[in-house]
Amino acid sequence: MVVAERLARRGGLEHEAVTQGDRTVKLRFDCVFYHVADIDTAIPFYRDVLELDLVSRDVVARFDIDGVRFELVPDPRPEPGEAGYGGHLCLGVSDMEEAQRWLRAKGVELSTLRTEEGGLIASFHDPDGNEIYLWQAT
Repeated sequence: MVVAERLARRGGLEHEAVTQGDRTVKLRFDCVFYHVADIDTAIPFYRDVLELDLVSRDVVARFDIDGVRFELVPDPRPEPGEAGYGGHLCLGVSDMEEAQRWLRAKGVELSTLRTEEGGLIASFHDPDGNEIYLWQAT
């Protein structure tokens, strides 16, 4: 029986482990990361412009965003490719206009504000061209 059937039958959203063979696999969240061409250029953008807390730095740079680990990882490809191939970062804000003013005052160029189902969205890029989103739920 699949997990969804168990949950539907019980009428709840409790968690049940999924087994693979004789072994139960428990996944846990580790991090969200971006590949960057130059970590020494990327760190000041996230630390100083976005004012994220830099938690540690070795081969990668680790930041904390509301208890979620976000990492900057050197691009492993011999020739750094297109930015953003690893995903997107979306930062929630309570006041989109205030967030846009704050970023523009720091020299960040933002896209045109768009209304999407459920909220407002705008985007900007880090020094490597990775797209970062601002989201205000409505």
